[in-house]
Amino acid sequence: MNKVILIIAGLILILFLVFSNTPSNSGFTNVQNQITQPKRPVILLMIDSLMDEPLQKAIKEERAPALEFLIQNGQYYPNVVSSYPTMSVTIDSTLLTGTYPDHHKLPGLVWFDENEKRIINYGSGKEEIITLGIKQVLKDIVYNLNNQHLSESVKTIHEELAKNKKHSASINGLIYRGDYEHDLNTPKTIAFFKLMPKQISTNGPILFSFGRLSQFNPKNQYNHFWQSFGFNDNFTAQEVKYLIQKKKLPSFTIAYLPDHDHTVHKNGPMDVKGIEKADKQLQKILNSYDSWDEALKKGVWIVMGDSGQSSIGKDKNKSIIRLKSLLQDYTIAKLGEPIKKNDQIVLAVNERMAFIYSLDKNIPLSEIASKLKKDSRVDFIAWKENDLIHVTEEETKETLKFRPKGTYIDEYKQSWTLQGNTSILDLSVNENKIQYGDYPDALARLYSSLHSHKGSYLIVDAKPGHEFVSEKSPTHIGGAGHGSLHKKDSTTPMIVVGTDLRPKFLRQVDLKDYFLQLTK
Repeated sequence: MNKVILIIAGLILILFLVFSNTPSNSGFTNVQNQITQPKRPVILLMIDSLMDEPLQKAIKEERAPALEFLIQNGQYYPNVVSSYPTMSVTIDSTLLTGTYPDHHKLPGLVWFDENEKRIINYGSGKEEIITLGIKQVLKDIVYNLNNQHLSESVKTIHEELAKNKKHSASINGLIYRGDYEHDLNTPKTIAFFKLMPKQISTNGPILFSFGRLSQFNPKNQYNHFWQSFGFNDNFTAQEVKYLIQKKKLPSFTIAYLPDHDHTVHKNGPMDVKGIEKADKQLQKILNSYDSWDEALKKGVWIVMGDSGQSSIGKDKNKSIIRLKSLLQDYTIAKLGEPIKKNDQIVLAVNERMAFIYSLDKNIPLSEIASKLKKDSRVDFIAWKENDLIHVTEEETKETLKFRPKGTYIDEYKQSWTLQGNTSILDLSVNENKIQYGDYPDALARLYSSLHSHKGSYLIVDAKPGHEFVSEKSPTHIGGAGHGSLHKKDSTTPMIVVGTDLRPKFLRQVDLKDYFLQLTK
């Protein structure tokens, strides 16, 4: 996650919200009498961009005692497969709905809405946000994301639990849709400049905390810019502690600790400072009980990441893939401007992957692909044509074609029809069995992304060490980025303590059902 919540904080900072109205916890006060804490509440703590190798390093260096304690007392899964693209809103939607983007319809952090003829951006970078318009981006993040863009045909875990007459909580989660209406605490400065309505409501779980816009603990302070206005690990931990101390933990709580993501983006995957800081917040939460052992007896604890990250080289000329240069033969729509009649291409960059849209019916996607694969830093290009997904790369000059249902069965019991060079996606095929290599659950995740929204578009993925840029795109030179299908971006660890139940498969798309089982 969570560059997005850092961007939200940045927007608030830009608008001088230090001088805004004081928030209240009236929402919590109104509902707390309805909450009866179950004997074994499930508490899910998401540490943004948590990865196995640096976690093991932090434990070896004795910098993560809480995480070490949880691993020693529970089940540890080092490589849970994320959604695709490996960007916050798509991942969170998959985790909470138990579906991939072809069902939940949130394609990525940045995508092009064919109906509205505009780029949707949930917070990829400050320059992009300013160019697109702060008012529109705020509306997309705060309201449209959950109330308009997330498909009505899927149900979040909060909605499922409410249907079963059980309560849940979301703390600093980007995806939170539920059955209960909440009034957001719109800051006076934003309302004054008419960037958001004075009164705005959203639908979430019965317990809903979202930075300064909605919180439980009235003493949870963040009124300084360095505290990111509630979108930080400390705020999240304090909100969890408040529920514990009030004995109001519901059947299921999901809480996000976003700070580690920023550290990894800046310093690279093996920097463990962010893990150390997140661990200190976990310690605060566990210390809410008489002992850590007591905490484990009182609930089911799950700690996991959302995605991994890949190192980005320090030499920007080598590490950065400039899509506008590769596609200079076409007229590319300008960011922040209405689509013009002569525009042929729209770019939507999600760090190490990108959606590339063809607005001109006379330009086949295969032609655009041929331009892109001239760059050896491009890993693969994929698009749909008729009922087949086409995948190509620079090295082999060949193509893999596939579609669901067929004679080949993968490790997740999904069946496929395969044609062409399977090595493009590092598939090992033995008789009719498919094993995944560098691209976990590649077929299902790629298929879902290419059916996630309307439009004529292709997907382009960068090799590890590289990321894409277009107009105003953020970069992570010398640090790390994610977004791609590669396992470096696509796997994350999970710790489960307090139950012997195991998930059916180690994929985030399977975890909603697992979490629901744990609440029974």
